[in-house]
Amino acid sequence: MLTLDKIYHAKYILKPVIRETDIIHAPNINPESEIYLKTENLQITGSFKVRGAYYRMSQLTDEEKAKGVIACSAGNHAQGVALAAAKNGIRSIICLPDGAPISKVEATKSYGAEVCLVKGVYDDAYAEALRQRDEYGYTFIHPFDDENVIAGQGTIGLELVEQLPDLDAVIVPIGGGGLISGLAFAVKSLNPKIKVYGVQASGAPSMFNSVHDGHIECLDSVSTIADGIAVKEPGENTFKYCSEYVDEIVTVTDDEISAAILALMEQQKMVTEGAGAVSVAAAMFNKVPVKGKKVVCLLSGGNIDVTILSRVIKRGLLMSGRSYSMNIELIDKPGQLMDVSRIIAQLGGNVTSIHHERANEGSAVNGCYLRIVLETRNYEHITEIRKALQDNGFKIVD
Repeated sequence: MLTLDKIYHAKYILKPVIRETDIIHAPNINPESEIYLKTENLQITGSFKVRGAYYRMSQLTDEEKAKGVIACSAGNHAQGVALAAAKNGIRSIICLPDGAPISKVEATKSYGAEVCLVKGVYDDAYAEALRQRDEYGYTFIHPFDDENVIAGQGTIGLELVEQLPDLDAVIVPIGGGGLISGLAFAVKSLNPKIKVYGVQASGAPSMFNSVHDGHIECLDSVSTIADGIAVKEPGENTFKYCSEYVDEIVTVTDDEISAAILALMEQQKMVTEGAGAVSVAAAMFNKVPVKGKKVVCLLSGGNIDVTILSRVIKRGLLMSGRSYSMNIELIDKPGQLMDVSRIIAQLGGNVTSIHHERANEGSAVNGCYLRIVLETRNYEHITEIRKALQDNGFKIVD
């Protein structure tokens, strides 16, 4: 069983291996709250996962160590297991879904693990890992539904209470639930008044649905940019702990996650992956009651694939009103484009893309359309520009 003593033991075992990550004040995330960031994105391997993986491996028998270990992961648990195995001289095989970011696959290999790519998503990799465990006698290191793994993740809760004793609430990402289970157990055991809120991606709400309906449910599919928490089904242990110790679970959209990633980069100079930013998205968009409270958002990982970063930033710009496109119907005569540009420039907008085409069949013979992409400050700025154009007789048709 999970106990506070076990979590303290995990802290002792992990002390020479991991970083006690800093808490950073982030005043602009939600001006109505006092927000802090727990920077597990700066943990070794770039994720909190190494905590649970290393502690689990420290509890193996000599016979289990000799046979080796196997694990499955969307990426971060894989790196944690690989590093822990290498430090303990244990052979490790990691089953990864074939859609895992290349950066995570290569990082896992770099820590010395043997990588087995499996067609499908996390749950398909999980099934293959269990098959190889049964065939070859490896010890399976579960990414979340294991008491020792949960205890390792719970060490974050101990750090939080020590670092911010007057903390009101913690917002925590949820995939399978190992992180929030250990953290919530530790925090609630030390101070039951602290609220613990969980966040899932709206495209992978397995724990959200399960806790809401009172029993474990398996999703047919998952779809989210937060690949680290794209889990179809929570574990038995994690479902139990979430039901008992977590105050509320909410969901955030991919657009909200993208906006949070962008805000962390611009305001805090922090790079997080989608899964690591869901806690900030929940605070930014007031998904949980944090107004006037001292709140920690847990940044669970920073291993974002750089090949999708530009797409995430683009979505984040759109979500936060920093980028905007519009179609304007014009009369095709000299000076129209100049007038549109002048109005936008006077209001501080910056045109980044422009496309001019004559009207299609059914439109006025001398009509044309102007499609413009702008850099803007926020939604209020967009409204100001639209109104100025309309006040000057231009028709916006999008």
